[in-house]
Amino acid sequence: MTAGFHEVRFPQRLSLATSGGPVRRTDVVNLSNGRETRNSRWKDARRSYDAGSGIRSVGDLFEVMEFFEARSGELYGFRFRDPVDWTSSRPGAPVTPLDQVVGIGDGTTRRFQLTKTYGDAGGRSTRAIAKPAVGTVKIAVNGVLLAPPSFSCDPATGVVMFVADAIPRSGMTISAGFEFDVPVRFATDRIDINLSAFNAGRIPSIPLMEILP
Repeated sequence: MTAGFHEVRFPQRLSLATSGGPVRRTDVVNLSNGRETRNSRWKDARRSYDAGSGIRSVGDLFEVMEFFEARSGELYGFRFRDPVDWTSSRPGAPVTPLDQVVGIGDGTTRRFQLTKTYGDAGGRSTRAIAKPAVGTVKIAVNGVLLAPPSFSCDPATGVVMFVADAIPRSGMTISAGFEFDVPVRFATDRIDINLSAFNAGRIPSIPLMEILP
């Protein structure tokens, strides 16, 4: 994901009022007996947003246009803070190093990908977290908080690396707490600006699409 990606965040003030969320692709086939079969085309959800809903002034519109130009439209990806889902915990809950289990030690593996699991009694889905916020990652092994330099986390990939003498032993649980951004790109190469329509209350559509790691 490093190629074609700028490690900058979409203006957070504007992202707080954006609309959007996870999208899945499911094929539904209706059978002749009235029943149906369903098949998921995507293994994971892909987030989609509309940044236009966060624009409230001409100044906001210019800020987005400037950001769009700096990314060359769809060419370069960037970070986006989901207004609802941006930490390892639930909204309003504190971030702790016990929030998410990201792996089980085997005595040799040093690298573990940050993940976030969504689920209930019926099922679950695990999402790779590729863009943790710098300085927010907390790691625990078997419930014991670790501190750097025992580990490091690459903010561009979400990969946690343990130093040689801190590699988790076999059976040890590695957990993490963190804040994170969603890697996205503009889903259009054109921003249609019409000030008369904007002043009349019509908000331009500025679609964003998640880039899967």
